[in-house]
Amino acid sequence: MLALAHSAAMLGIDGYVVRVEADSAPGTPGFTIIGLPDRALSEACHRVRAALINCGYQFPAGRVLVNLAPADIRKVGPGFDLAIALALLAIDEQVDTLALQGLVALGELALDGTSRAVRGILPMAIGARSAGFDALLVPRENAAEAALVEGMRIYAIGSLHDAVATVLGHGEKFRFACRPPSAGHAAHATADFHDVRGQAAAKRALEIAAAGGHNALLVGPPGCGKTMLARRLPSILPEMSPAEALEVTKLYSVAGLLEAEHGIVRTRPFRAPHHTISQVALCGGGSSPRPGEISLAQNGVLFLDELPEFSRSALEVMRQPLEEGTITIARSAGTFTYPARFTLLASMNPCPCGFRGTRTSECRCDDAAVARYIAKLSGPLLDRIDLHVDVARVAFDEMAGRAVGDSSAAIRVRFNTSGFAAPLTIPTVGSRVPTYADTARSTTRQPTSFARRRRAGTFRRGLSIASHESREPSPISPAQRQSKPHTSPKRSAIAR
Repeated sequence: MLALAHSAAMLGIDGYVVRVEADSAPGTPGFTIIGLPDRALSEACHRVRAALINCGYQFPAGRVLVNLAPADIRKVGPGFDLAIALALLAIDEQVDTLALQGLVALGELALDGTSRAVRGILPMAIGARSAGFDALLVPRENAAEAALVEGMRIYAIGSLHDAVATVLGHGEKFRFACRPPSAGHAAHATADFHDVRGQAAAKRALEIAAAGGHNALLVGPPGCGKTMLARRLPSILPEMSPAEALEVTKLYSVAGLLEAEHGIVRTRPFRAPHHTISQVALCGGGSSPRPGEISLAQNGVLFLDELPEFSRSALEVMRQPLEEGTITIARSAGTFTYPARFTLLASMNPCPCGFRGTRTSECRCDDAAVARYIAKLSGPLLDRIDLHVDVARVAFDEMAGRAVGDSSAAIRVRFNTSGFAAPLTIPTVGSRVPTYADTARSTTRQPTSFARRRRAGTFRRGLSIASHESREPSPISPAQRQSKPHTSPKRSAIAR
């Protein structure tokens, strides 16, 4: 007898519905799964058989064949266990086949029939809704995440018994209330600018970076507070809109980083990978493609500490995402496009020993060593960093003094920014060139020799500074904030 159930899978960061077709035929007992399953999914034969028997259900006799359609797309992970089990129960009419047609089942099964959480529930729930389904069976740990999708009936189950009871029409006690993404209040980072003593110039630069969505590079000796400043940048960024929060939550769900039962992510991401990170881990990909750090920093901050210590190949892969706000990964499993709209914040020492330009320590580096150190960073990459900021050590008297700076909350109020700030695009800036021609002539000796990217970066910085100091209203519209190609002129002063 043939039975049909439905599950879901991910293709990049998008979910789609998978038909789980089960059939039993006379012959030597066996259990086979086809439809391009990976190793974890192939082992579902043993998990599902043990779960059915240990829960007191009858396993179909004869040769059992399960097909996962569409068969030309590789299926990954144990999230199909629950749907396979329900399809096998429908073969012997232990559950009604028609009752399975209106719902999508997701979840891994333990050998005793207990359900376990799987990653990617949010995009798969969105894909199920787009395919016309209105009911979703998920493990309890994933219920809060699935409930972010409006228009779906979510059933939070703890075991195979609960799933069968829901299919048989007794699932109201497992019903989970949906919560739209707009519900609740936004959270802010715990690190606060109130903790930072001194560094007025660096704090002002970070305020401008937050106001205009500019990339920034902090250059200074060890112990001057570069990392401390960087970790406080998310605390002055504006709150995420419901659409931005849902986008970040979707990425974290695909990567398996979403905390159980916490629902939507409301704090802007702050990603700080170690400098030993590989190119694949930074940009995304792998045998089972997942988003990398630049995508996990979507709508937030990517902090690269000790920038020259990162591998050249890992740094150069960021050039296109910084320009376009997306990254496309081509692998044998397919081609995937991940969002990558973030603010790049990096730090580095002025020389290999770190003490060049300081008064309290002697630099041991000659000019050739400094040139080799700076040469690790390519011109095109530095072109995309708008602000190059010198950070000096704070004097002891200023560190020990009682004077404190503004808190992050006060800085956010001063911004009064309505959305995640993003620089103007190059075409938009190009249209403003006649209007700001006088400004260009007053700030550069040869404005006509500027490359288009450098000219655009110059205007963007000027607009952000003017807006920050309330000299004129910001011309950046909310629509322009949504596209964020970071571009910048290169500065040669980072070796000071």
